[in-house]
Amino acid sequence: MAKVTLKGNEVHTNGTLPVVGAEAPDFKGVKSDLTELSLSDLKGKKIVINIFPSLDTAVCATSVRKFNKEAASLPNTMVLAVSKDLPFAQGRFCTTEGIDKVIPLSMFRCSCFEDKYGMLLIDGPLKGLLARGVVVVDEAGKVVYTELVSEITTEPNYEAAIAALK
Repeated sequence: MAKVTLKGNEVHTNGTLPVVGAEAPDFKGVKSDLTELSLSDLKGKKIVINIFPSLDTAVCATSVRKFNKEAASLPNTMVLAVSKDLPFAQGRFCTTEGIDKVIPLSMFRCSCFEDKYGMLLIDGPLKGLLARGVVVVDEAGKVVYTELVSEITTEPNYEAAIAALK
């Protein structure tokens, strides 16, 4: 279990992020077209997993826009936007915002992500949603960077995540 805050109030996750150097745990999510995508489907690519509570908040939306612009333009790099938003809402957001280099993945069908990455908020007003964080995976499937954002209402460290891709 990890501790983060939401507007200064302590909340907890159901576990901890994988450690740097470990094999990134496989998971699957649902894309906007309702097909499934697994992390293992992207083996051989660098992957940014941008994790957040909901695209219906300003900070979450900003993180997707920034990673769409910054990380997704790097060679051999994929960005996954992981939340519990329904695929329809994720697709609508990406279409409206012109997000074309990020793959939104909904975790509504399976607890495999929250079980393996420890990002499920287990108390507080956002209980049942995912905490904010970033995991970067290299081409070999190893975790090279993690960040559990300590205050849910703040943005992740984009520069550190992008530096881990280079």
